[in-house]
Amino acid sequence: MSNTVENKFKTPIIIVSILIPIVVAILFSIKLKDFGINVEPLSFLPPIYATINGLTAIFLVLAVRAIKSGNRALHEKLMTSAIACSVIFLVMYVAYHLTSDSTKFGGEGAIRYIYFFILITHIALSVIIIPLVLFTYVRALSQQFDRHKKLARITFPLWLYVAVTGVIVYLMISPYYVN
Repeated sequence: MSNTVENKFKTPIIIVSILIPIVVAILFSIKLKDFGINVEPLSFLPPIYATINGLTAIFLVLAVRAIKSGNRALHEKLMTSAIACSVIFLVMYVAYHLTSDSTKFGGEGAIRYIYFFILITHIALSVIIIPLVLFTYVRALSQQFDRHKKLARITFPLWLYVAVTGVIVYLMISPYYVN
């Protein structure tokens, strides 16, 4: 397969990469209770989706190790698992925010600045990583392995950062969750 496969998916990837952050931002400001839908807050979800972020990070590291040792089949399974975890995370994250009020970080002093630095970089890179992951994945599916590897060298550390900082953000804000 050639670059034509990537070109075929270019427009859908760009559309999805723009729509996901916009839809998440819109849904973040909507609460189901505002529409008369009485749903209990899904307050049990944050530790679950933080764990899923942690699993994503583990899958990413193991996938890199697998491909470096020449095990392409395992690499493919681990990367597919990392993508699945990211999708599951996104669904749970949105579900939580549709049913629960946002939690304010209560830390003070230097830790507050550290938290917001991690949070802002996490959010910014979570938007940037969407097209990178999708283009990297399409290049692998279309067997453009040289181009896949070149883009994966950028995608991997950014995606790993997003996954790990997702866990860190959860750990830092978890004492302030209201049940």
